Amino acid sequence: MQDAAKTNLNTPFMRPNNAASPWEHAKLLLHYRHLIYSLTMKEVKARYKHSVLGFVWSLLNPLGMMLVFTFVFGFLMRNEQIEKYPLFVLCGLLPWNFFVVSIMTGMQSIVASSNMIKKVYFPREVLPISVILSSLINFLLGFVVLFGALIVFRSQLSPWLWMLPFVILTQTFFALGLVFFLSTLQVFYRDTAMVMDVAMLAWFFITPVFYSMDFLPKTKVIFGMTFDVHRWLYYLNPMASIISGYRDLLYYGYRTDLDFFLRTLVTALGVLILGYWFFYRHSGRFGEEL
Repeated sequence: MQDAAKTNLNTPFMRPNNAASPWEHAKLLLHYRHLIYSLTMKEVKARYKHSVLGFVWSLLNPLGMMLVFTFVFGFLMRNEQIEKYPLFVLCGLLPWNFFVVSIMTGMQSIVASSNMIKKVYFPREVLPISVILSSLINFLLGFVVLFGALIVFRSQLSPWLWMLPFVILTQTFFALGLVFFLSTLQVFYRDTAMVMDVAMLAWFFITPVFYSMDFLPKTKVIFGMTFDVHRWLYYLNPMASIISGYRDLLYYGYRTDLDFFLRTLVTALGVLILGYWFFYRHSGRFGEEL
C-alpha cells in the first residue's frame, strides 16, 4: 500500500503543490482509487479479524439490537400505537449504526494512520473516505436482515423503493462531510473524541430511532413563541430526516416526500463541501501535528 503511494509520488502531477484548489486536489483521488479500494478492504477485514463468525456479525449485530429494543419498548414498555415494532426499530437502527460507526471510526482515521502520513505522500482524504466506504459495506450487508424482516412481517414494499440508493447516498455524503471536519479537529484537539462520545449519545435520543415522531408534542412554547417541534427537529437534525426517508420506503411502504428529501440532500451536500474545505485547508499541517 505504501509502495503504491510512493510510485504515484514520482509523477509530478500527483504532488500536492500542484493542486491549486480544493477541486483540483479532489480530482487527485481518481488517481488513488486503487489505494482507496485497498484501504477499504483492509478496514472491512480488520473489523472482523480474529472473530469466529467474521462477516456474520454484520447480520447478528443489528438483529441482536433489534431484539433488545423490541423487548424493552415492545414488551416491558409496550406501546401498541406502532405496529410491527421490530421492523420499525430495524429501519431506524441500521442507518443509525452506520452513522455512529462512520463518525466514531472516521474521526480517528488520520490520527490512527500517523506513521503512514509521515512517511509517504498521498491525498489525506483517502483515509476518511476508506473508513466511510468500509462502514457502508457493513451497512449494506445488514440489509439481508432487514429484507428478511420485511418478508417475515409481510410488509408491503413501496413502488418507490428505487429511491433507496439515493437515501443511502445522502446519508453517506452527510457522514463523510462530518468525518472530514471531525477527523481534522481530532488531529489538533484530541478531546474531540471524548466530546463526541457524549454528543452521539444525546444525538441518538433526539433522533426517532426507537420511537415515532408522534410521541413528541406537535408544538412547544419557548419564551412566548410557539415552535413546530416536528418541523424544527427535521430542520436541525438531518439524521431524523434521513431515517424518516428509510421508514417511508421500507416500513410505511410509500414514497418519501420529494421536496423534503431534496432539502435533506442539499443539507448533506452542504455539510460535505464545508467539511472537505475545512479538511483541505488544514491537511497540510497534519504531518507536523502528528
